[in-house]
Amino acid sequence: MDRREFLKQGAAAALAASASSAAGPFIHAADKAGSRAPIVGEGEHRYECRHDFFQAPGSIRWFETHGVAVDSQGFIYFTHRGAATKPTSPAEAQDTIAVYDPEGKFVRSFGKAFHGGGHGIDVRREDGVEYLYLACMMPVDLVAKTDLKGEVVWIKEAPPEPHVYDRPDAKFAPTNVAFAPDGGFFLADGYGSNYIHKYDEDAKWVKTFGGTGDAEGKFKTPHGLWLDDRPGRKPTLVVADRANARLQRFTLDGEHVGADNHDVSFPAHFDIRGEVLLVPDLHARITLMDKDDKVITHLGHDPGWTKQVLDGFVVRKQPDKWPAGKFIHPHDACFDRDGNILVAEWVATGRVSFLKRVG
Repeated sequence: MDRREFLKQGAAAALAASASSAAGPFIHAADKAGSRAPIVGEGEHRYECRHDFFQAPGSIRWFETHGVAVDSQGFIYFTHRGAATKPTSPAEAQDTIAVYDPEGKFVRSFGKAFHGGGHGIDVRREDGVEYLYLACMMPVDLVAKTDLKGEVVWIKEAPPEPHVYDRPDAKFAPTNVAFAPDGGFFLADGYGSNYIHKYDEDAKWVKTFGGTGDAEGKFKTPHGLWLDDRPGRKPTLVVADRANARLQRFTLDGEHVGADNHDVSFPAHFDIRGEVLLVPDLHARITLMDKDDKVITHLGHDPGWTKQVLDGFVVRKQPDKWPAGKFIHPHDACFDRDGNILVAEWVATGRVSFLKRVG
């Protein structure tokens, strides 16, 4: 079965039809341990770590949990890859999006058509209706807009207009989406050719900028991006230029306005709550920054532990060596409506944690 036929079957039918609402038994890891959860952070930004708080349902086996988002009702959406390779038929695929209620109980799952590529996910309200924007990496390589139950609105592959993918060796493997205030959006080709594409409110391509390099305005894995519209700031697009170990900022027209490492190590994505910018960092920590982009705290940071995690990247495959209160590879994180933090980690078995705010 070729790729287009797989997408046709999976996206047009399996996404909605495969949705499941059978929750089954649900046990939090903290309930089983019976021990006090560790606290990370400092001052007003302290959090109780409840690792593996969201257990995979019986129909899903976590594989590299990648993205997390929350809707206006507090329901939580996680993406995972499903497996490292694409199945030969939709029947062999796993749902790649799992949904939980605000209390952490599994509600439903969907997304068989995205098996192998489940990556970025964010929620947007448009004309009173909420939608998911999904960025799917290799081998799926597309961006999709769906409703909250997985019914597809549209699917887009590499944009032909900028001609940056005309070469046979040019790759397109999107990682995350950011929303523009005019109803459009930005798409990061983080695992492909290091471009950012801007689309208008009708999902039509507007422009492309970036490309591979370490000069300002160029990228090496523009993995995450976000509209930084915190109070008192002129809105900019902030990009997690991961392999260049820096954050870069652009106008909403794609003009470069600044770059700085801002004490990041391997930044993956963003979220904002009030004046606080949250940066999940693949190098074993989660960073909180204030309105001036000064570090408030690095959650879970421990140089010795980070060195161990990065030594051959073998710890990501060894759950028995993961200490409570430490992170391995935070790949995405976001605030919920109460200011708690939800974390999805890039580890072989998947790991999704709940950081309850106590500060």
